[in-house]
Amino acid sequence: MNTSKKILIVDDEPDILEFLSYNFHKKGFHVATAINGLEGIKKAESELPQLIISDILMPELDGIEMCKAIREIPQLKLTPFLFLTAVNDDYKVLYAMLSGADQYVSKPIKFEYLLVMVNQLIEDKKCLVNNISMQ
Repeated sequence: MNTSKKILIVDDEPDILEFLSYNFHKKGFHVATAINGLEGIKKAESELPQLIISDILMPELDGIEMCKAIREIPQLKLTPFLFLTAVNDDYKVLYAMLSGADQYVSKPIKFEYLLVMVNQLIEDKKCLVNNISMQ
């Protein structure tokens, strides 16, 4: 298995976690999961994923507040963050993006589309990090 691509998926729906974990595993990703924002922050700190996928509406701590907290952690500050959620309210989308997210995708979604977005965000971060280290 190619563990060079490590992602964290945070969602309070077990079916979503299982579906995404299974499909990303099949594509060679190492996948960590969490069921709410508080657990998501802890897993992000311990796993240091290359990308985080999160729902917005969750118990304990919602995805927006989790994203804000993750952006305050130095080693996770530049980690790509993608919201995958059923929330479609324009103001909520704007607020989610202003919280530090890199991308916002509405459920339901085709997995292949999500996979392309995830790979692109990871590659974009690699280019950013390489440019920063060359300066």
